[in-house]
Parts: sequence; C-alpha cells; structure tokens
Amino acid sequence: VQLQASGGGLVQAGGSLRLSCAASGTITSIKNMSWYRQAPGKQRELVAIMTSDGSTNYADSVKGRFTISRDNAKNTVYLQMNSLKPEDTAVYYCNAVVKPTIWARTKDYWGQGTLVTVSS
Repeated sequence: VQLQASGGGLVQAGGSLRLSCAASGTITSIKNMSWYRQAPGKQRELVAIMTSDGSTNYADSVKGRFTISRDNAKNTVYLQMNSLKPEDTAVYYCNAVVKPTIWARTKDYWGQGTLVTVSS
C-alpha cells in the first residue's frame, strides 16, 4: 500500500490550499484517514481525522478553517485549508489505517509529506 500526497505549496496568509492523498495497492478497506503536520523543531501533530463512517475531528488550531473529506471510491482523502496563517507552515503528512486483505490485520500507512508554506 502506498499513499501519495500532493497539493502543498507557497501561499500568502489568508489564502487557501487543498491537499490530496491517494492510497493505492492491495486494499480491502480503509478505516481512519487523517492528516498530520510537523513544523520545524516541533513534534508531529494531528490536524484532522475522518473515520470510515464519516465522523471527523480537528485540532483546535484549525477548527473552522480546515475541512477534511474523503472519496472512498478513490481511496483518497482531502484537506481543504482556508484562512491560512503563517503558523500553519509545516510538512503535512497523510495517514491511513488500511486492511490490505481480508486475512491481514489493519496497519498504519504514511504518505511522503507535502510542504505548506504560508507567508505573512
């Protein structure tokens, strides 16, 4: 299973970006799909998570500005980021909890990370 993230870039404060992350490979089902971020010198933190039944949860710092969504038919998760702030600058990683085959246990998979830079 591979996760391919895209959509990062440079944006001015107040702007928007949309991140995408597509899972590929042998996949029977995907449970949670989520986005994490890691700013320079800081620990990786959870930004948003979406369960297979559509429940969502967000970090307090992004509530009301970011929206997570997923297309189960495409095994893809998105992160719409609006009203971006310089403190949102980080490498964003997608994560998926995947059951590759009906015989296998679920396992965490990570994307390669995509850099988001917000200028003031």
